[in-house]
Amino acid sequence: MFLRDEEPLSAFRGRKVTVMGLGLFGGGKGVTEFLCRYGAEVTVTDKRPAAVLEPTVAELRHLPVRWVLGEHREEDFLGADLVVPNPAVPRDAPLLELCRRKGIPLETEMNLFFKRCRGRICAVTGSNGKTTTTSLAGAMAARRWPSVLVGGNLGRSLLPDVESIAPGDWVVLEVSSFQLEDLRPLDRRPEVALVTNLSPNHLDRHGTYAEYLAAKREILGPAAPPACAVLNGDDPVARSWAGTGGRRVLFFGRSNRVRSRARGAWLRVDRGDVSLWDGEEEALLFESADLQLAGQFNVLNAAGAAAAAWAMGVGPGEIREAVRAFRAVEHRLEPVVEIDGVRYLNDSIATTPESTIAALDALGPNVVVICGGSPKGCSFRSLGQAIARRSRGCVLLGQTAEAIEAVVPRKPGGPPVLRAGSLEAAVAEARRLARPGDLVILSPACPSFDMFVNFVDRGRRFKDIARRLAGAAT
Repeated sequence: MFLRDEEPLSAFRGRKVTVMGLGLFGGGKGVTEFLCRYGAEVTVTDKRPAAVLEPTVAELRHLPVRWVLGEHREEDFLGADLVVPNPAVPRDAPLLELCRRKGIPLETEMNLFFKRCRGRICAVTGSNGKTTTTSLAGAMAARRWPSVLVGGNLGRSLLPDVESIAPGDWVVLEVSSFQLEDLRPLDRRPEVALVTNLSPNHLDRHGTYAEYLAAKREILGPAAPPACAVLNGDDPVARSWAGTGGRRVLFFGRSNRVRSRARGAWLRVDRGDVSLWDGEEEALLFESADLQLAGQFNVLNAAGAAAAAWAMGVGPGEIREAVRAFRAVEHRLEPVVEIDGVRYLNDSIATTPESTIAALDALGPNVVVICGGSPKGCSFRSLGQAIARRSRGCVLLGQTAEAIEAVVPRKPGGPPVLRAGSLEAAVAEARRLARPGDLVILSPACPSFDMFVNFVDRGRRFKDIARRLAGAAT
């Protein structure tokens, strides 16, 4: 489906390229900058109107781009020499099917990067924790190589920088199941591949859990020695992937007398520290208290990042320094304000039930959680049980509100479950339910596309609302 071989940069000069889906999360912008730099005649088309896409359009106005916004037109595809769809565009979209029938080649931003990157790649994927783990691994690598580049699915395309990456340089990427699925025709895979965890996700796109797992497993394809797989030892599916692609394996997770004998980074729950076991000796990496992030799941994210950083060549002391200096990623349990003794946290990046469950398990039960959004085929049964067990109350909004409410067990004295028609109304209801000392958390467990542009838009709207309330309260 996608071009397999790398083309010379001169091949882009004068070529008519249609970028399908600009988006607001880096990939469309990055590939547009790259193509214009090397002389392509670029058309950018997106179904969303210019007003919605203005933040990204404004950053590209200096480039000779032809804009077709608010619609996709067949002629912009039939007249192209190359079409570059955004990862979010379904691969069975009618216009992409038309390109295949007409023999119009397809390319992607991430595939271009993998084909052109001369450096070494550490890539992170999984169902939850990707952004925090990627950011931590990048911070650890930066202790040894200050110029290391960090990007990918977390919102920064590295394609515009690809020609400046030298052999031997490291880059750290977050990669999604969509991007990994597109890599199938390529021979290149990351030298270090980290899988955080696996649970059903994006079934609206992949169709089945088996297809979703097959896309994720692409990260472990063959790579030149000494390629390494870093796998969650607590996750039975990820653990079963050891040996895929002939890679050496490092694990991370909670240690016990069996798993602690495996090479990797292990959290000793009884002691609260993370140590590195190389098969012969144990070296302390960091204490849980060194990490300025809430929740044991974040300590495990840091353990996975540490194992990947060690595979890259980062030393234990450098890992410890990075952990101590690291601060919260925006939209992941991000502190916002305190109002009348209640703290407000932005966890908008939680787009799966498992991520919200982890937040409730870490921070409950004195929590009022705001959930709901657009569906993507996931079950909410475990989320409903977590809301009943670990929350003060729940406010639901969006298309999934009814489905989530239906699976929250109801019993006398249990947490109230309310619905709201807007985020403003949801925050007001959460404020009414919360008591001094409680937390109010936006942790939606769902994507945001029914009411917001993306999770970034949703998180920033929540922060604006909470800050306005704080201003009014004072």
